Amino acid sequence: PITEILGGPDLFINKGSTINLTCLVRYAPEPPPLMLWSHNREVINFDSPRGGISLVTEKGPVTTSRLLIQKAIPSDTGLYTCDPSNANPASVRVHILNGEHPAAMYHGPASIPLSPSLSFLYISVVENLFKLSGINHR
Repeated sequence: PITEILGGPDLFINKGSTINLTCLVRYAPEPPPLMLWSHNREVINFDSPRGGISLVTEKGPVTTSRLLIQKAIPSDTGLYTCDPSNANPASVRVHILNGEHPAAMYHGPASIPLSPSLSFLYISVVENLFKLSGINHR
């Protein structure tokens, strides 16, 4: 099986935005019975006082697990790991930006930053997908 978190190995998120981490598990003999997520090596507690954390997992030939963290704050920075019970884990490092431009901090392969209007469009599309699917993400 192959486990990957989309957009990694580093994700740059603006403070106050929603963190959307999407983990894919492919080529597993069966969907993983359990998908654990951790932040800085501690299992994420969905009942924590921080609030605004939800998980949506869709099992199938490719299992998708989405960790959504509303209103990103500086303490959300760190290493996030998706650990399926029947496959190797995958990790991504999340950086919460306080208005800085991520390109100044980024040293990996070239990327194309989204303009504010494209970011708004992307958020609008995601919001509409949630509405159409009937998922309560707030």
